[in-house]
Amino acid sequence: MPSNNTPVRIKDIAIKAGVSTGTIDRVLHNRGRVSEKVRKKVLKIIDEMNYEPNLIARSLASNKTYNLAALIPDHKIDSYWEAPKLGIEKAERELRQYGIVVRQFVFNPDSVESFVEKANELTNSNPDGIFLSPIFYRETLPFFEKWKTQHIPFVLFNTQIADYDPLTYIGQDSYQSGMLVAKLIHYGQSDPCSLLIAHIDEEPGNAAHLLKKEQGFCNYFKERDLEHQYNILKTVLSRSNASSFIKQLDEILENNSNLKCIFVTTSKAYEIANYLEQKHIKHIKIIGYDLLKRNLHYLNKDAISFLINQNPKGQGFWGISLLTDFLVFKKEVPLLKYLPLDIVTKENLNYYLED
Repeated sequence: MPSNNTPVRIKDIAIKAGVSTGTIDRVLHNRGRVSEKVRKKVLKIIDEMNYEPNLIARSLASNKTYNLAALIPDHKIDSYWEAPKLGIEKAERELRQYGIVVRQFVFNPDSVESFVEKANELTNSNPDGIFLSPIFYRETLPFFEKWKTQHIPFVLFNTQIADYDPLTYIGQDSYQSGMLVAKLIHYGQSDPCSLLIAHIDEEPGNAAHLLKKEQGFCNYFKERDLEHQYNILKTVLSRSNASSFIKQLDEILENNSNLKCIFVTTSKAYEIANYLEQKHIKHIKIIGYDLLKRNLHYLNKDAISFLINQNPKGQGFWGISLLTDFLVFKKEVPLLKYLPLDIVTKENLNYYLED
């Protein structure tokens, strides 16, 4: 019999049960004819010996291909999405030996029509599993219903929508993320002033993660009875019209001379930093998200005070990995995989940069 540190083999179970390894195989896979008495005996021994099937070896031997589909925004339009793409491709390379193939369905993040078109194309491809960031809330829900009806597991990243039973969600807790930004501002700016929440290139009414960031931010001050001290402003900015973008910010600054901090809920903090630099304004602090090159440029110049790292490459990698665990290795996967809320400054930036 194997020792405590040695994996239990089918042969070991067969010896103890006094039957052939073929009988054990039939019981494990519920196929072929086995008497009820023998089946119960074998199952009892399997339980007693804590047998765990070698799923890795089995998957290598099966030669089965698992076709996964990744529905992701085009990184050539918004550079944030390059990191998840790299994470997806890294996971595919490492898991290819287990039959994992990932097809990417790339859509324009500025176009609902593009998203729907690619989501339909993905659905018609009949994948074994789906990985996506549901950045368009309303348009995504009908697809969730289709995939549930078709029994296709889907994993969400970056934007959490819990009501439609995804296999899992990978990303940050957006609500707590907003709370964290508010705390950073509160500690750094205790005097009464105005604060601006800026949503750039995304409509918060159709982007659940932005609403949660906003709610967390506002509730931090509300729960601490600080609403009288801070005047919280909100704006939605679009870069599609440069003059309108500048005009909106001009009006906000003209009407709020005590504006001291801007919370950018997307990865576009560099746009605000560039605007303030052009206006020679240095007293307004900026907090934003993601280690994009243009954000890092302004972080190193102290034009951006803090960046919250959302680890988008890790989101892409772990999303495909968890789908593989579920489909190939038949493992239970967590309903949530929250990533740390890393606060990145000029002083600790080097620890977050890859070679």
